[in-house]
Amino acid sequence: MNTDTLLVELGTEELPAKTLKSLGLAFRDGIVDGLKEHELTYGEAQWFATPRRLAVLISDVQLKASEKTVKVLGPPVDRARDEAGNWSKATNGFAKKQGVTPEQLQTIDTPKGPRLGVQKNIPGMATRDALNPIIQRCIAGLPIARRMRWGASRDEFIRPVHWVVAMLGQDCDHGKIFNLRTGNTTRGHRFHSNEPITLNHPKDYESALTKAKVIASFDKRQHIVRKQVEAQAVTLGASAVIAADLLDEVTGLVEWPVALTGSFEERYLQVPAEALVSSMKEHQKYFHLVDRKGGLLPHFITVANIESADPQQVISGNERVIRPRLSDAAFFFDTDKKTPLVDRVPNLSNIVFQQKLGSLLDKTVRISRLAAVLAPAVGAPVAFAQRAAELSKADLVTDMVLEFSDMQGIAGCYYAQHDGEEADVAAALAQQYWPKFAGDGLPETATACTVGLADRLDTLIGIFGIGQPPTGSKDPFALRRASLAVLRILVEKRLDLDLRECLDQAAAQYPANTLADGTEAQVFDYMIERFRAWYEEDNIPAEVFKSVSARNLSRPLDIQRRVEAVHAFSRLPEAQALAAANKRVSNILGKLDNAHIFSDVSANLLVKAEEKLLLTCLEDLSNTCSKHLKRDEYTQALSCLADLREPIDAFFEGVMVNVENVQLRDNRLNLLKRLRDLFLEVADISLLAVSK
Repeated sequence: MNTDTLLVELGTEELPAKTLKSLGLAFRDGIVDGLKEHELTYGEAQWFATPRRLAVLISDVQLKASEKTVKVLGPPVDRARDEAGNWSKATNGFAKKQGVTPEQLQTIDTPKGPRLGVQKNIPGMATRDALNPIIQRCIAGLPIARRMRWGASRDEFIRPVHWVVAMLGQDCDHGKIFNLRTGNTTRGHRFHSNEPITLNHPKDYESALTKAKVIASFDKRQHIVRKQVEAQAVTLGASAVIAADLLDEVTGLVEWPVALTGSFEERYLQVPAEALVSSMKEHQKYFHLVDRKGGLLPHFITVANIESADPQQVISGNERVIRPRLSDAAFFFDTDKKTPLVDRVPNLSNIVFQQKLGSLLDKTVRISRLAAVLAPAVGAPVAFAQRAAELSKADLVTDMVLEFSDMQGIAGCYYAQHDGEEADVAAALAQQYWPKFAGDGLPETATACTVGLADRLDTLIGIFGIGQPPTGSKDPFALRRASLAVLRILVEKRLDLDLRECLDQAAAQYPANTLADGTEAQVFDYMIERFRAWYEEDNIPAEVFKSVSARNLSRPLDIQRRVEAVHAFSRLPEAQALAAANKRVSNILGKLDNAHIFSDVSANLLVKAEEKLLLTCLEDLSNTCSKHLKRDEYTQALSCLADLREPIDAFFEGVMVNVENVQLRDNRLNLLKRLRDLFLEVADISLLAVSK
């Protein structure tokens, strides 16, 4: 038999639930990559991850790598012998090293000429010999931020390792991992079946663990959790809110999931639903339930890791645990409402935003001033924008947010409503932080957009201004996310603001000598670079964005419209020919002396039919394009310009530009300049040309 099944399992103490899925996938990929590096073929690779184990099961693993032939090159043939015709010192040395005589060396053709050499047959490495190094390297490469040691061992891992299974078929002796001899013994559920399980073959792995109350497959276990939670919700006529991150975490907490439903007193529903959900989700890992209208219900679903003989005891225990958390939330909510948000603003002076940039009160003042400047362009009432900005950080000094950090902004909204603030102002306090992550929704109101923009622009200018831009690995102020949020708001909310002007206004709110010279330009370049990454993720070719950015534009919405237009244009049949023509024109004009003066095209100096035709087409299309450009209809403008392909091709086919007659030459250069300028109204199309 040339192949067999491979099983590798690390048995550990409880692994971090939030990172279990990524660890499991990385463990599989590490073992697979090791097989590839040793040129070993394999079949399907399954991964397993539970709180107590990481494992991979791979079918049809080649037992021995194939033999391969390698060429070992020696000295060039023309230097193989000395002047007397004897083998040179280099040749003799090479032959001796390879274990042959000089006469046994072969002539091998290479791109740099013939060389002496030998061809060797290298036997393939046995998989069992490669397995221990593969496992060791895989473990070393796992994405673990902080490793730990245990006992007297110097080995390090995310959690102590208690057993290692490594089976290639029935062969399970593959040296030591973490100073533990590899074997074929795993263990079942910690409480239901915490006994050694001897595996006869890797294929028995999953079924043997299932009998021992362990669903080893993360995906299968997650499916079971989802189905059980949904079934529990149906019995109450409700819907369970199953967030992807919570589902992953709960799946990482259990080996034998058992969903149970608990309840809490309805009086707690007077507390903001977000606070109750935070208590249930973040602290207890419960799934909350909602009615048909999306209203929170006084029930929760927990997923136990045991199949209890008395499930009600487990439910009652969870209800006792959650009740104090909900009581705290209710107390904080009632207490916080006694002090209006506006009265809390002065307390922000006690919280440092950044040592060189002042307190949160200083930041609030800057945001308020900037919001007043931005509001008219965004379409928000100035008074509302200023008021929302003034109150934007006040909830950071409430007990609710101090206890439940994810209530930032949400708590402010509830308290503003209670204080009688305008509805627009209250909504802006919650929505100022939108979008919170990639794909998240945008602020719904103009006031919220204004505050959100002002806050992020202030942060970007301030942090860059003190010389702390993000690096490849560190971005403590989330400036990448802030940049993308600003761009998304401007583009998707169709706000035609000039980014350079916005950054200048943000910088103007800081005291003199706070920011380094050139900060605004540095932030602008950084944000435009984020734009490039945005389009890459949308699978828009890099040259499309380059052609637009070459115009050095500063209005993100305008950039977006142009990119969309150029992307559509790039897929037209005429696009490459027109791009190549523009590149040719650009090269011709680029060789001119900087002192060259362009002027209008003189029809009287056009002698060739092809150049006359090109001028006629340019004049006809210029008027149409101008109308489109005035309305920012870039797609339509480029579509019109696509009609120039034939007259441009005819021009370059039949007209020589650099003729001896200076008047004719300059007139033709003027014609090409006019052609180039027309395309440059949208973008530098020459950058779309594919290099040959």
